[in-house]
Amino acid sequence: MSTSPSPASVRVLIVDDQSLIRLGFRMVLEAADGIEVVGEAADGAGAVEATARLRPDVVLMDVRMPGVDGIEATARIARDHPTVRVLVLTTFDLDEYAFGALRAGAGGFLLKDAGRDELVAAVRAVAAGEATLAPRIVRRMIELVTDTGGTLPGGSPEPAPRGHGSLTAREEEVLGAMARGLTNAEIADELFLGESTVKTHVGRILAKLPARDRVHAVLIAHGLADPVDSGGAQLEEGWPR
Repeated sequence: MSTSPSPASVRVLIVDDQSLIRLGFRMVLEAADGIEVVGEAADGAGAVEATARLRPDVVLMDVRMPGVDGIEATARIARDHPTVRVLVLTTFDLDEYAFGALRAGAGGFLLKDAGRDELVAAVRAVAAGEATLAPRIVRRMIELVTDTGGTLPGGSPEPAPRGHGSLTAREEEVLGAMARGLTNAEIADELFLGESTVKTHVGRILAKLPARDRVHAVLIAHGLADPVDSGGAQLEEGWPR
């Protein structure tokens, strides 16, 4: 006898133009506890439509697709459905894909060679509002800011890194840990804080910058993205920090 999924299940929409890849992702995610695959789409336009119709918690988004690509689809979803998290998963780790996806509003970026456990953990982390970045993407982000003064691939100039003097010394430490992709629990262990205290610091950082989520906060701090028009805390309301 079949049972309905738990109300607490993370609802996932899989988007990729290759049916076999969608099937592989579905098999991995459906084998994990607390994750429910609610639909699939073969291109960006289908992803936008399915997101509006199915209201998933997480969209697992390919980048290179015919028609509307994953970066444009991510931007549309982030604009129209700010509580839906997008996890970009691609075979390409070139800077333009990573930065394009993150600046479009993605909550995380992983490569398709990520292991089964890493994929499942990334979906859960993004659903919980945590930052999820492949380690070499984080390293490349820091290298790019240090070596080029904030010029993104393709010659597109960015503003110089903004001062964020309104942050306290402790909030600066937490922001630095966020930039390394650490979870709240990992930050708490590293800084000898309670996890609830870390959540409070993250919430204040998002409000002060202001940023829509953790990844956006890191990009703002490094001069790679603009703050949101309204307070980041409003956009993050209801999401665990």
